[in-house]
Amino acid sequence: MGKRPERRVCFSCCSRRERMARDKEDEEIGMEGKRLYVGNLAYAVTNDQLRDLFGAHGTVEDVTVIEGKGFGFVEMSSQAEAESAKEALNGVDFEGRALKVDEARPPRSRPTRGENRGNY
Repeated sequence: MGKRPERRVCFSCCSRRERMARDKEDEEIGMEGKRLYVGNLAYAVTNDQLRDLFGAHGTVEDVTVIEGKGFGFVEMSSQAEAESAKEALNGVDFEGRALKVDEARPPRSRPTRGENRGNY
């Protein structure tokens, strides 16, 4: 049998060790974008509150809080400002919860309706 091609790890089917190795690899590369993921938000947090919080670390271009999900996205004006905000705010208590700030990743492609349903 031939060697299987190397695949990127995903959260649904890969071990924790594989995911940690991928995350470490990503950290070594450094940030490439200026859009940040902000997790563990209190559900009552608004776009304006997040804009004010991140505004202390640079110019905020866009803020989107996903209602009822506890996370959102903040886009800074530069990569350097995004990295500075990430370092300063990751783990900080905001509205009673420790923030999880990381570089936003592009959305995963999802199968279209009817695909990937298995053979029934």
